[in-house]
Amino acid sequence: MILSRRPRPTALISLVPMIDVMMILLVFFMVTSTYLNLDMIPALRPSDGASQSNGSPDLRLMIRIQADGTPSLRGETLSPQAMAQILQQTLSEDPAAQLVILPSGSAPTQALITVMDQAASAGVQNMRVLRLEARP
Repeated sequence: MILSRRPRPTALISLVPMIDVMMILLVFFMVTSTYLNLDMIPALRPSDGASQSNGSPDLRLMIRIQADGTPSLRGETLSPQAMAQILQQTLSEDPAAQLVILPSGSAPTQALITVMDQAASAGVQNMRVLRLEARP
């Protein structure tokens, strides 16, 4: 007598659970990651041969835009005329001077545009906007 066995069921390997786990991990890492644009942080400036031969440091001017939209330099509030005068004086000392604008998080965007427009009309060619955020 020949006994017939039932054929063993073939193991079905499903990739659906693995794909679900990978999607959850992807969403988790995307949400918890922070990205920095390191180009906007003026930590180091590539030095050219002209500034090395003079031995003088590159000039940087940091203008903060306060929450009410008024620009300030070293804690002093600047009027548009005073800012234009300071920019002209800085550019006369070093035409490649760097202007760093640091707007407050609650400052209106128009204040940033106004400062950038005044700097461009004064002849500033090296300008950066630096946005700082508080860490929780």
